[in-house]
Amino acid sequence: MSSNADALTRPELSAALRGDELARWYWTLAELTVLARELGVPRGGGKAALTARLRAALDGIALPAAPSRTRSAGHQLAAPVNGSTVIPEGQRCSQVLREYFRREIGPSFHFDAYMRAFVAEGAGRTLADAITHWHATRQTAAQLQEIGAQFELNRFLRDWHAEHPAGSRTEALAAWRAHRDRPRSPAAR
Repeated sequence: MSSNADALTRPELSAALRGDELARWYWTLAELTVLARELGVPRGGGKAALTARLRAALDGIALPAAPSRTRSAGHQLAAPVNGSTVIPEGQRCSQVLREYFRREIGPSFHFDAYMRAFVAEGAGRTLADAITHWHATRQTAAQLQEIGAQFELNRFLRDWHAEHPAGSRTEALAAWRAHRDRPRSPAAR
């Protein structure tokens, strides 16, 4: 009898898998969350952390530590806000901030990594400081940025479009589906 490890078709996601077989295939966070519920595995901490806990659970070894849930949102800004409004500890990139920045910066405003970091780490600074930061980071933000490993689809699409500049979105998504349905090599884990 052959094992699933030698198969070239994605197995059913179940408690019968081994950890290495789980890591061999692409799974959505939603799929992994269902398995985590079934196995009683903590579901927080992002896809990579969840996958590590599921691998451990499937292999019968001690689970890596689950993330702590001590993050406090604290006081969140409410409209109206202006340039002298001070960013409180724990402020999120909220609709209130988005509306303010779009009004002050223009429709090109979006929360990129630089602005998310500024808001997250900017307690005590003002929204005028945030606008100055936005303008100061535009040249750097315009350069090609590294896409985090957890954003597999985004990384794939960037690479695919670089290789197929005239390719359509439909073609790119079809290529993605074919890619995710193939097993990963051990080096890709």
